[in-house]
Amino acid sequence: MNTKYFDLINQTFYFPQEEFTLNKDNLQFHNIDLMKIVEQYGTPLKFTYLPQISNNINRAKGWFRKAMEKNKYDAKYYYCYCTKSSHFSFIMNEAFKNNIHIETSSAFDINIVENLMAEGKINKNTYVVCNGFKREQYIDNIARLINNGHSKTIPVIDNFEELDLLQEKIDGKFKIGIRIAAEEEPKFEFYTSRLGIGYKNIVPFYRKQIEENKKVELKMLHFFINTGIRDTAYYWNELLKCMKVYVALKKECPTLDSLNIGGGFPIKNSLAFEYDYQYMIDEIINQIKIACEEAEVDVPNIFTEFGSFTVGESGGAIYQVLYQKQQNDREKWNMIDSSFITTLPDTWAINKRFVMLAINRWNDTYERVLLGGLTCDSDDYYNSEQNMNAVYLPKYNKEKPLYIGFFNTGAYQETIGGFGGLHHCLIPQPKHILIDRDENGILATEVFSEQQSADQVLSILGYGKK
Repeated sequence: MNTKYFDLINQTFYFPQEEFTLNKDNLQFHNIDLMKIVEQYGTPLKFTYLPQISNNINRAKGWFRKAMEKNKYDAKYYYCYCTKSSHFSFIMNEAFKNNIHIETSSAFDINIVENLMAEGKINKNTYVVCNGFKREQYIDNIARLINNGHSKTIPVIDNFEELDLLQEKIDGKFKIGIRIAAEEEPKFEFYTSRLGIGYKNIVPFYRKQIEENKKVELKMLHFFINTGIRDTAYYWNELLKCMKVYVALKKECPTLDSLNIGGGFPIKNSLAFEYDYQYMIDEIINQIKIACEEAEVDVPNIFTEFGSFTVGESGGAIYQVLYQKQQNDREKWNMIDSSFITTLPDTWAINKRFVMLAINRWNDTYERVLLGGLTCDSDDYYNSEQNMNAVYLPKYNKEKPLYIGFFNTGAYQETIGGFGGLHHCLIPQPKHILIDRDENGILATEVFSEQQSADQVLSILGYGKK
């Protein structure tokens, strides 16, 4: 009988996979023995596998290069990293090894850009695409960047007032983009995105505020779909509408030469994940070229702003199952040594699913369980896998510790969870380690941050202050 945890995974999914393999009884991630990591650093534990960041960047650049060659697309491609996915210095340092550009979302992002410039991580040839709703501090910071000579800074206009605010603070001529307010998917709560300017208003806005404006040069049209880049009638319809705006604007604005299609590449959230990245990019490039050829305008340079795709698959979290509670005849609760609400907030806030696998005991029999966090909150749980509608793990045995891993958690979880701050029920922030390889493939690990202490938490709360 196939009763082992390995048998369950093997008969449910194709296994092993590129990043997940087995060494006897234990899971390996990118050939990293995770039980050795646990033995060295303990749990709960967050980790970042840095080489995966460069790997994904270069995969995407390769896909776009192939698509442009295949379609004889005569323009350039620019990969921007969307900083809001993860602002950490170790992320930026790895990402900017790969000749990429940067997209910002708020005021402090500009301070990070200036820091990266001072350290030589980015330079005058790096595009800085400034998205988001802009008010005083963000406007001031963008203006300072441009006034200090960074001519490849492109603030993307989100509303009718922003252009005037920027002109008040920026000396001389500067480049801008305009963001389209895309129409949301029919099932969405709102009809139109709150970000950007409506399709029908963009050309009139150009004629009124930009066409005769000697201080401004329109370079970019920005287009982003909230649900991401997916092979659906909705996505292709919105892309077609975007191209109609681009063509109309290009015919009136010779300086317009770039189309920013935003981010939205999905990342692996299950061992059953399938997505044909090359096909999607081929088709996007093809559709853009067809629209431009029919209108007899030059094809635009393509910018993307991949955030989750850049960093998501580099991150993971490891927990120990502390105890099992049999609450009724059907429900067994495996209690972990941390909190889902605080360490993987998207599992709680938007019901997001990550790849979840046992780290050890793969040759033991399995059982169906629910996973509970340490907080006294009824929502602190994780109870289903994307394709199985349940969690199956090796059977709990208090004599044989069980460790579980959540993978591809590298985007948003630290900032949404409040890195370095207060957490629900004062559950401490876990230790975070960085995993890297040298040019010979030799593995190296280091501690980025230790687990939060009681003194740190009490200090934030104001205890001990006079």
